[in-house]
Amino acid sequence: MKFYKSFKHALNMVLHSKIRSWLTILGIVIGVAAVVAITSLGQSLQQDINSQLGALGGDLVTIRAGASRASGFFGGGGREGQVGGITSSASKEEIVLDKTDVQALRGVEDIKLIETEISGRADVYYVAEKGSTTITGVDQKVWFQITTSKIKDGRMLGPADTNVIVVGGRFASSFFTTQVGINQMVTIGSRLFRIVGILDDESSSIYMPIDSAYETLEDKTKGVYDSIIIKVKNEDELDTAVEHINEKLRISRHVTAAKPDFSLTSNKERQQQREQITSSMTSFLTAIAAVALLVGAVGIANTMFTSVLEKTKEIGIMKAIGARNADILAIFLLNAALIGFIGGVLGIIFGILLSGFLPSLMGGSAGPLSRLSGGVISIQTVFIALFISIMIGVISGVVPAYQASRLRPVDALRFE
Repeated sequence: MKFYKSFKHALNMVLHSKIRSWLTILGIVIGVAAVVAITSLGQSLQQDINSQLGALGGDLVTIRAGASRASGFFGGGGREGQVGGITSSASKEEIVLDKTDVQALRGVEDIKLIETEISGRADVYYVAEKGSTTITGVDQKVWFQITTSKIKDGRMLGPADTNVIVVGGRFASSFFTTQVGINQMVTIGSRLFRIVGILDDESSSIYMPIDSAYETLEDKTKGVYDSIIIKVKNEDELDTAVEHINEKLRISRHVTAAKPDFSLTSNKERQQQREQITSSMTSFLTAIAAVALLVGAVGIANTMFTSVLEKTKEIGIMKAIGARNADILAIFLLNAALIGFIGGVLGIIFGILLSGFLPSLMGGSAGPLSRLSGGVISIQTVFIALFISIMIGVISGVVPAYQASRLRPVDALRFE
């Protein structure tokens, strides 16, 4: 029997068993749609993370006093001999970052820029209103070159600025009852500051020259920093640069790799951790969605067994007029493959629609998904989903098809 005749018989079997076949197809549609939607949203999240990596500064390294709790991406080390990450229990001396560390880092060739920061909370007054927010003192000569924040209105801090600030977007729009604008004066502590820039973000933070911050934040000591921000020359060689920075600081601070008194973190490290979490979450949800495909596979097997019983007499007739076992096997396998194919195509269509509507349906509760306009559907995902759905159909139909092909013509013709 020629292939097109086998295919015609298989197609007729699907068309003439409409309700049962479409109920079986529905199981495949649900499984494929769920897998496609989850996979596409996972890929979209990965792209969003990758785009944020550049926006957040993958070439930035932050140094803080005190070792991290556990060895990390940059070999942080434990907390032995430290209390709160800032004090040595042996000497009872406070662990700090100061000008000596900055001078030592200037000798590292991998470093492009070095910026120092301090931060704390202070009371802010504007038009008889009071609020408390985070104040960050930055080296204004370098900050505008190293920050990943973008200006929405006004300008960044300049090298010669004093008594001026740059504020976050939420501080300007909703921190006080009255909106704050460019060139408006606010009181921080007991000093007046003029706003020269508003950031394009949702923060309520305030940034000012570090010298002004030392005078505003009472618990800060001049020349001592909360963090040192480093911009490396080549992001692709970040690991090498971090090794050199680690080595230089250990020598300068007279500590060993086993007991460091400082920690290094990177936006790139954080992004990699987020990618791992997103990948694990997507895999877990995909595995759950795949259960629907298993249910669809059981449905196909059930439909095929029923078809064999219904077509037993026809199988006997076909064999009596010369059909071979291979022909009968091909008809039923093609029937199962068609069910999988139709379910796969419809599942892909519904999966694409679902991935587009899901973020908006979930709204704010979707977290990172709420930022996405829709899932990313790659050609590879489409072909893989279609291939899997067809293979599920074929595999589910193997046993019933083999059973049909092995029927003896005499027994089949006698079947009632």
